[in-house]
Amino acid sequence: MEGLGTNVCNYIDYLFGGEAVKKYIDFLNREPVQYIRVNTLKTSKEKTASFLKSYYGIETEEIPGLPAALKVMVKNDIISRSLEHVIGEFYIQGLSSMIPPLVLAPNEDDVVLDLCASPGSKTTGIGELMNNKGTLLANEIQAERVRTLIFNVERMNLVNTGVLHFKGELLSKIYNNYFDKILVDAPCSGLGIIQKRGEVGTWWNLEKCLGLGELQFKLLTSAIKMVREGGEIVYSTCTMSVEENEMVISKILRKFPVEVVDIEIPVKSHPGITKYKEEVIDLQLEKARRILPWEADSDGFFIVKLRKTGEIEASVPFNFKKGELKFVDYKNKEVKPILRFLSDTFGIKEEVFKRYKYLKKTNDIFFVNEDWDDANLSIFERIGTRLGKFDKRDELTFHTQGAQILHNEITRNIYEIETDEELKKYINGGIIKKDVPLQQYIVKFKGYVLGTAVGGKEGIKSRFPRSKRTQGIYLL
Repeated sequence: MEGLGTNVCNYIDYLFGGEAVKKYIDFLNREPVQYIRVNTLKTSKEKTASFLKSYYGIETEEIPGLPAALKVMVKNDIISRSLEHVIGEFYIQGLSSMIPPLVLAPNEDDVVLDLCASPGSKTTGIGELMNNKGTLLANEIQAERVRTLIFNVERMNLVNTGVLHFKGELLSKIYNNYFDKILVDAPCSGLGIIQKRGEVGTWWNLEKCLGLGELQFKLLTSAIKMVREGGEIVYSTCTMSVEENEMVISKILRKFPVEVVDIEIPVKSHPGITKYKEEVIDLQLEKARRILPWEADSDGFFIVKLRKTGEIEASVPFNFKKGELKFVDYKNKEVKPILRFLSDTFGIKEEVFKRYKYLKKTNDIFFVNEDWDDANLSIFERIGTRLGKFDKRDELTFHTQGAQILHNEITRNIYEIETDEELKKYINGGIIKKDVPLQQYIVKFKGYVLGTAVGGKEGIKSRFPRSKRTQGIYLL
């Protein structure tokens, strides 16, 4: 642990007092507490807690007010390499980080944007709160982080999400008065996460905070243009500095028709600061909440909710070619035989496929929930997730993503792994030696759908995704 550093110590002392500095240092010297957010699209807290205890000996406890959260009682490296983590039964996430999506409170009918989305912890939390319905857009500026975002969106089995790769401050040139709700979890100096990133203490200074404040203001300005009148924006950071929080919001309140909304959060927190360096900041900021890491036993956070109360001038729109991509419904003549094959092979009722829309793209077919909607399909890096893939003979192989999302609807050609040795072979992309018919299978283990496989003369050949095989999965 590299410590707080002189600049951080002086700043914390000025804002919160010398006792807070001592508490923060004590906090940094403790073992970080581990939390997980259970994927409620796939399982329950009770089932996850029970499985972790019985299979790995990992004890957890529930967190009041956070319906999907579990606290790991003793930090355990196994949990990040567990099979359940790899297949998206839960997300390892800081407790404070789970709160902004809850404050945003999206529902199944909303059109929602996560403006600064990668690695996807909050995006996937939002998608789960939306019950995998509605329209969710997740934007990320950095190319490498876009890949991470897509990986996690797929891992958690979201089918209501489109991924964008844009500068957040320019996205308002495409969307104007469009979204019901937007999360701006802005890039920040990380003053609240020094326990995770000790290097922050070595470089942190006010000049960098002020520079980040300019970017945060631009991102919020873009969000205000994109949200509809009456729509809501949640602004959050994992820093505690006034320069990146209250001062940014105060500037927004002076310039745009927005108001601060009262919020309640399920962890100990403090009102926003309304007087700083002898200057009074907007009194509405008392409605914001600041989480201190040494009190929450988690990351430090700032969270505020804004409501747009009037129209503002739109950004000059981008002119771009919209392309020919088009989603079709289950009745489409190209899609219908594909769905009939899946229905016949896996016993999925045809009415299930009415819940989705479909897009055939080269050798892949993607699907998204039926009410997902956006007119700009050509600008997306990914929409929905893979249902299947066509081979050289133009025959469809059911994809693991499709199998996991439709797991409750599959009634036929299911192979339940019987031993730990079979599990190891499947996870490593091998062949389970069984005398089985030549057909596709869904592979399950202890009730979990792991993925798909193809049966043949040699046995059951794993089609567990390569991207998941490389994660060093812990097996007993």
